Amino acid sequence: MYKGMSVLCVIPARAGSRGLPGKNMRLLAGKPLIQYAFENALACTEVDRVICSTDSPDVAELARSLGVDVPFERPARLAEDHVGTIDVLLHAMDHIEKAEQSRYDVLVLLHATAPLCDVSDVSACIRLLVSSGSDSVFTVTPAQRNPYFNMVEASDDGTVHLCKEGSFATRQSAPPVYDLNSAAYAWPWDVLRQRKAVVLEKSRVHVMPRERSVDVDEELDLQVAELLLRREA
Repeated sequence: MYKGMSVLCVIPARAGSRGLPGKNMRLLAGKPLIQYAFENALACTEVDRVICSTDSPDVAELARSLGVDVPFERPARLAEDHVGTIDVLLHAMDHIEKAEQSRYDVLVLLHATAPLCDVSDVSACIRLLVSSGSDSVFTVTPAQRNPYFNMVEASDDGTVHLCKEGSFATRQSAPPVYDLNSAAYAWPWDVLRQRKAVVLEKSRVHVMPRERSVDVDEELDLQVAELLLRREA
């Protein structure tokens, strides 16, 4: 709980993965990939409860062994690769509200694919959400390209122009832009229930460095994460 607000953390993990088969249970520096998210959530003092939404018996077994709650099995209709994460979160919220007759003030989402995210990043999202009264807070990292300076967009006639209008001599002088790094997100419970989106009118971001922003989607990402983890050891 943080400043009198109850916090639920949901970690989604479906069994299938098109880009990297068995991704959530792949070993990274000796631990299953998803274990990093479990450990961050459990170590976050602002979080009251951690649950895993999964259709994988292996992930569910690991979760329970670490102290993560698995209060339901994710339905097959929500385990397909075209299903959005918001739908998975809403299903978890439905279970909490209907089956358990309960609710929380804040919902936090952690992705298993961001193993270099630190518990401090999770705490920062929750603290910023509560202190600012934002609609959502999510993690980002500085973008390598800037649409005001070195990104172009093609027109129908084949000519190109800068994606965003502006005249800047250097990338550093252009407005800062960020990549969503798929690590951590936080919403007020009712805002997520009603708005069903990440980027809202009153959204804020917690900026993470690039070295903590690896998003594991393919084999190369796993290798990069391994190298970075071993460098820190």
